[in-house]
Amino acid sequence: MEELSRRTLLALSAVGGAAVASGAAQAATFGNPDQPPEGAVNSTPGALSSPGPQSPALEAQIPAFQNPPATDVGNMPMLWSSFNIMPKRVQAGGWARQITATEFPAAKEVSGVNMRLGPGGIREMHWHLAGEWALMTNGRCRITVLDKDGHPYVRDVGAGDLWFFPAGYPHSLQGLGPDGAEFVLVFDDAFQSEYNTLLLTDWLAHTPPAILAQNFGVPADTFKNIPLQDLWIFQGKEPPPLAVDQAAVASGGTPAEPFTFSLTATTPVKQNEAGEVHLADSRTFKASTTIAAAIETIRPGALRRMHWHPNADEWQYWIKGRGRMTVFNTGPRAQTIDFQAGDLGVVPKSQGHYIENTGDEDVQVLAVFRAPEYQEVDLSDWLTHAPPELVAQHLNIDPAVLARFPRGRVGIQPG
Repeated sequence: MEELSRRTLLALSAVGGAAVASGAAQAATFGNPDQPPEGAVNSTPGALSSPGPQSPALEAQIPAFQNPPATDVGNMPMLWSSFNIMPKRVQAGGWARQITATEFPAAKEVSGVNMRLGPGGIREMHWHLAGEWALMTNGRCRITVLDKDGHPYVRDVGAGDLWFFPAGYPHSLQGLGPDGAEFVLVFDDAFQSEYNTLLLTDWLAHTPPAILAQNFGVPADTFKNIPLQDLWIFQGKEPPPLAVDQAAVASGGTPAEPFTFSLTATTPVKQNEAGEVHLADSRTFKASTTIAAAIETIRPGALRRMHWHPNADEWQYWIKGRGRMTVFNTGPRAQTIDFQAGDLGVVPKSQGHYIENTGDEDVQVLAVFRAPEYQEVDLSDWLTHAPPELVAQHLNIDPAVLARFPRGRVGIQPG
């Protein structure tokens, strides 16, 4: 028995040593860089099994979390969230759901709201402590705003249009027929809540009648029927034609810069067979002094090239399609996450990342930055603008091959 045990132990030691050697060899290979090795390719069926409690529906949302590539390593904050898992606040005129830094701690620079207004639905006249940027995703909406100089602005916006209201600028939103409006709001404060705004009805209801009478120069009874609770989103009457509302406020003059901008009507800053990118920042949408944004369309199988943003975090709203993003940080750390329509992502400032379209339809992603202008550093562009011999010594790649690397920023590569 002692001899058998000794032989068994020797055999097991040999197997273990071979496994370690095999693991070390794998760790030294291209695409499998770590020690100890990472990923399912370096595991066994028994170790990969998951016999405990689980929700297949939830697991299926982010397959990369269940089976990360061998190149993922280290830990990162949760860089994924979704409007799909947020509760809606529903009232007569529409609904809203939000994600602030409270719900999504990785989003340290902006918060977001997904809002729907039915035909005639009114988002009550109000203002915010933060700036409000918005992208229309469906239908039509009438916006009104008053600037710091007392100039009114009234416009109708549709899918692909933007608006921006600086902090403290009073405004209203109303869905137009026949389809109403849906949009995403982005506030330049990560903790700004859509449910904590300065509302017209709230202030009047909480002001003594005598003060209202003195302030507006009318009898106190004028206000006897004001709502005692706020309206927030209520069902209103369909507004008159745009020209009628604009004429009603024309005496107030015109703002120096428009508060709306048609993003998808602009010439793409990048366009090829793999996709296109539309961009708006304070250089083109001059009213938007604190928010820059891009809509990125990535064709099936295409890749939004490896890059980073040196001046701000990237806050993403996935409008359509299915894709996969990998984020790279010091450590090294690398994490891969799957996204679909309605999801949100965050990439912290200066952290490398890329996006793959893993579905069979176009991916469309809204990328938002709390910054006056869009900035990007493209990895391939950097390498093609460094001395070739220097890069060759880093990567062991022939300079003649390096010369074939793509140049330029905002790159999208076909599959």
